[in-house]
Amino acid sequence: MGILDQLKNLFGGAPSVSQPPPAPEVAATAPTPPQERRQAPRIDACMGTRAIIIDDSKTVCTVLRKFLRSAGYETIECLDAEKGLTALQQHGADVVFLDIVLPGMNGFAALRAIRRDVNTRDIPVIMMSGNEQAMEQFFGTRIAADDFMKKPFSRQEVFFRMTRLLDPSGVPRRAAHPLAHSAAEGSAANNAPTQFLRAS
Repeated sequence: MGILDQLKNLFGGAPSVSQPPPAPEVAATAPTPPQERRQAPRIDACMGTRAIIIDDSKTVCTVLRKFLRSAGYETIECLDAEKGLTALQQHGADVVFLDIVLPGMNGFAALRAIRRDVNTRDIPVIMMSGNEQAMEQFFGTRIAADDFMKKPFSRQEVFFRMTRLLDPSGVPRRAAHPLAHSAAEGSAANNAPTQFLRAS
């Protein structure tokens, strides 16, 4: 036996080179993540649906007009409640976006006027504000609004609120039970990376 063979016997043969463990098999297809709300198909109102926007911020009026007209809505913008009520009487509307904090008559008084008038009382009203005190008053009074949007809000939030008001034919209708107390629903839509409106 040669010296090399003696060394192999002494040390149990040449050390084996460690091999990396085989890579685990990768599934052929990764599971599909749940579809996010902002990717869900949007349901629009009928073409020509008229919205009156009552807000003292020109920026809010301009951006809401852009959002709504992109979906075929007609819009009328008013910077105070008095002009908004006049426009509602003269032109009618299918839905009203009504700010709470306004110069002169505030949004609560304007909503009461809308609900008292036989010609306007059945029009859906979405109230909106970024003012914390106004929001607390809104949720405390539970007045007859059909929904509420907290500023700032996104395009997806606007159309989420509108979709909740549409009947099967795509016409905005007053909710059987106004959902002022559940207006926080859908706040996840605010996470969408899009243009936001500032509070006023």
